[in-house]
Amino acid sequence: MQEVWDLYYNAFNELNALAVQRHLLYRSEFDEVMLDRRVQKYLCLADDGSVCGLSSFTNDLDAVPLISPAYFQRRWPEHYAARRIWYCGFLAIEKSRRAALAFPEIIEAMYLNASMNNGIIGVDFCRFNDQGRHISRALELKLHRLSGTVSRERLDEQAYYLFEFPEADYQEAEAEAA
Repeated sequence: MQEVWDLYYNAFNELNALAVQRHLLYRSEFDEVMLDRRVQKYLCLADDGSVCGLSSFTNDLDAVPLISPAYFQRRWPEHYAARRIWYCGFLAIEKSRRAALAFPEIIEAMYLNASMNNGIIGVDFCRFNDQGRHISRALELKLHRLSGTVSRERLDEQAYYLFEFPEADYQEAEAEAA
């Protein structure tokens, strides 16, 4: 399990400084996901047998922390009742070796699983990965090649704000109050 943890950690650790929300599971959370029978895991192996890609995928939305199954139930009640909504909890690709092949191989495996049952796939990306690395676009292109047709919909957006009070403003307010 150490090899898959190392891959996962190396893939997501940098996001801790690039995204407001924590994208790196704690080791105990990661171990829980890896042992959870409700969650499928996809591995991509390099020619030497080492793990170069890893993904979690489930149609049991209660197994995915930080999403609201009720949201999916309200939007797609028939899909929800039939357990045809799949969610990708994470997709970690080892950067230095065969990322160009690992990403599409894992996406294809998840697509085949979901599409066999007329399912839909949910996934989330931070702004850095979506706008900087264009992950949702790459995913859409790969799924289009597999299915012939696919549509992408942004489901929701979480915005984080910071309100700063520069020191100069404090001094001006103190002077006016006096």
